[in-house]
Amino acid sequence: MKSLEKRDYDAVVVGSGPNGLAAAIVLQQQNLRVLLLEAKSTIGGGLRTAELTLPGFKHDICSAIHPLALGSPFFKTLPLTNFGLQYILPEIDAAHPFDNGTAAVLKRSLAETASLLGADEQAYLSLIGPLVKNWPGLAPDVLGPLTIPDKPFELIRFGLSALQPATVLARHFKTTEAKGLFAGMAAHAIQPLSNLTTSAVAMVLLANGHLGGWPIPEGGSQSIADALAGYFKSLGGHIQTDTYVRSLVSLPTSHAILFDITPRQLLQIAGHRFSSIYKWQLERFRYGDGVFKVDWALDAPVPFIADGCRKAGTVHLGGTMEEIVIAEQASSNGRHSNNPYVLLAQQSLFDQSRAPQGKHTAWAYCHVPNGSTKDMTAIIENQVERFAPGFRERILARHTFNTQQMQEHNPNYIGGDINGGRLDISQLFTRPALRWSPYRTSAKGLYLCSSSTPPGGGVHGMCGYHAARKALKDVFGISLLKL
Repeated sequence: MKSLEKRDYDAVVVGSGPNGLAAAIVLQQQNLRVLLLEAKSTIGGGLRTAELTLPGFKHDICSAIHPLALGSPFFKTLPLTNFGLQYILPEIDAAHPFDNGTAAVLKRSLAETASLLGADEQAYLSLIGPLVKNWPGLAPDVLGPLTIPDKPFELIRFGLSALQPATVLARHFKTTEAKGLFAGMAAHAIQPLSNLTTSAVAMVLLANGHLGGWPIPEGGSQSIADALAGYFKSLGGHIQTDTYVRSLVSLPTSHAILFDITPRQLLQIAGHRFSSIYKWQLERFRYGDGVFKVDWALDAPVPFIADGCRKAGTVHLGGTMEEIVIAEQASSNGRHSNNPYVLLAQQSLFDQSRAPQGKHTAWAYCHVPNGSTKDMTAIIENQVERFAPGFRERILARHTFNTQQMQEHNPNYIGGDINGGRLDISQLFTRPALRWSPYRTSAKGLYLCSSSTPPGGGVHGMCGYHAARKALKDVFGISLLKL
């Protein structure tokens, strides 16, 4: 470690989302003096759970199901079960219903999932099978910045498919079921399915379903944040809540500052320290579509017609691939769809701590234009009712967030964008700016560790891990081996 002059802390991390927590842990593991600052009274960023509707009904405010939590190379190294984190795995990870009462499903078994796709069994095995086999070796490279890969041939094979638009790669399939399942996965990219790299999102989500499942944290997503914080503090780290950082001068002295925020807030806090070129790039960083979210307190489970949906933690509502393509293109074009793709989670089916005995919760959102204030409640409920007649009769209470309310709750969600910026080909590896390291700003000692850096959105902590690794090398002369 370099010999450095005395400061209040070795490093300060601003923001306690999964990436901020990950960055703080990586730094603290090197026996540095690390302070984690959080604007709100509770930690977590997108990992928060609250009684939004009625007493006793626990709702995840943003993230709910975590396909990459078990597949994250960094999270796998942490003893989070020692700090209260328990995951629950639904019988079916995800289901995609159709108007004829059937549903395509993602099961843990690759072979079983493929066999249920009929004529597309072999096409599914050929596309997803190699990624399932190779993902453990590929994950550190896929979930990180551009670098020399450890598994170049496997990465090239993945990339040949992953770089394609979902609308193109889906031509491998013949059936409505396989195409719909694939489209529902690709729509997690929150952009038109005709865009390059949307296939990557679908493939990674499907593969991780077969490898470890899409886990539900017992007690709510807050449990993940609490476990990460518990481990961080056990190492000697310090957390200070109710501290909204508006300028660098308000921070204690340190050798490095890592920000779990997006470029807009970074410019407000430290823009005066940046080079004109870097500042110019941050000002042109593009945010993506927003979300309109609804949480329900229910008298009974969602009455889905398809049996697979009643056993799934996540349900993708949108009908055929053609319908989803149209809906996602609409929100990208600044329009609201009357037939949107709706991502729904029903955690209380598997976690009894989420609702009073005999009652249930449901969580859902659809994509809307960035900054939209349109109330999509009725439209979302129509889409649920389409595949679950009688759903409205089971609603006891509801809570909604439009895009502006999402941003008020979490300033990182600019215009309701929960991905930290549009995750298209032009901002996939160069987010937030074109630099040798996307985590290092142009100002000495200042780093960005949020989902506005590679690999982008999702609860995996890899943005924080990579940023902290870079800061350790630059500032403290500590080089960590790759995961």
